[in-house]
Amino acid sequence: MKPYNLEERTFEFARQCRLLVSKLPKTISNIEDGKQLIRSSGSVGANYIEANEKLGDKDFSFRLKIARKEAKESAY
Repeated sequence: MKPYNLEERTFEFARQCRLLVSKLPKTISNIEDGKQLIRSSGSVGANYIEANEKLGDKDFSFRLKIARKEAKESAY
């Protein structure tokens, strides 16, 4: 069953990124790129969760923009 809840999906995205990184050959560039992918993919979900704990509409929008930026960084 495919999760549709965004919090579940962002968690699954970060989990899949970690799995991918663990399967890469252990070269210097893969290790450094893998660290960055793990940070940015985990940040997507963390910022989405923070957006749901919003202090106001501007804060909600700001947190979602950060989550989107981190998702784009992960894709790059």
